[in-house]
Amino acid sequence: MSAAVDTLESVPRTLRIASVNVNGIRAAARKGMHDWLETADVDILTLQEVRAEASDLAAALPGWHVVNDEALAKGRAGVAIAAREPLDVWRVDLGDEALDSKGRWVEADIEVDGELLTVVSAYVFTGEVGTEKQVAKYAFLDAMEERMPHLGDLALITGDLNVGHREFDIRNWKGNVKKAGFLPRERAYFDRFTAPHGETVATIDGESGIGLGWVDVGRSFAGEVDGPYTWWSNRGKAFDNDTGWRIDYHLATAELATRATDYRVVRAPSWDTRWSDHAPVVADYTLGS
Repeated sequence: MSAAVDTLESVPRTLRIASVNVNGIRAAARKGMHDWLETADVDILTLQEVRAEASDLAAALPGWHVVNDEALAKGRAGVAIAAREPLDVWRVDLGDEALDSKGRWVEADIEVDGELLTVVSAYVFTGEVGTEKQVAKYAFLDAMEERMPHLGDLALITGDLNVGHREFDIRNWKGNVKKAGFLPRERAYFDRFTAPHGETVATIDGESGIGLGWVDVGRSFAGEVDGPYTWWSNRGKAFDNDTGWRIDYHLATAELATRATDYRVVRAPSWDTRWSDHAPVVADYTLGS
């Protein structure tokens, strides 16, 4: 699925990219997503768990140019990339044909003043220990690890990756070390993703691997602190108590990471003003000569 590259000539040198798991695009639109978009000044918006067809996305995002990957199972998963200008070069292939119908990976190329940027919207499986769901999660992460080195020097993987990499990323990490989302094997992928390119790294699961050299932009900006969390369970008072997980990412290539000028998690001011159980993750990048 590709066509000639379209140039975003009207996009300023500072490109604002936001990512959010909308937990159903139609529900998010009803609950106030548009109010946020009106003031967010976003150039590119990546969405996960849209649970809708292309026509629904077009209706929910009037005036935006949208590319998406739908799951074959209606009402499940689904990822999309929306931009102010057309996105004519886009792909949904992640190597394994079994993954290509799951509605969990879409990438698009954007030319900005002579520089080519690749943006990905990814939705990793939640997983469940001891089940085929966890097998599928590892297969997806394997395919993602294989794909990342081929995305170019200016590339950004955004989305709900359903893994908390470090103890800072989960409020109650001690109670989750044996649960999907914080398993040592899952976290080891992120050790490799973010280790210096080409270097051998000892991973949290006791193994070793080769670093890919990508940068967790959120952690880079936040530093060694708890959070900022991006998802909260609907059970109890998790949101009110900020008992969350940081599982939504901007993973940037080393070169693009040097262009990041701002990063923030847009946490709703209160439980009743949320339009998703995830918060948007927003970052600014400088592109173009």
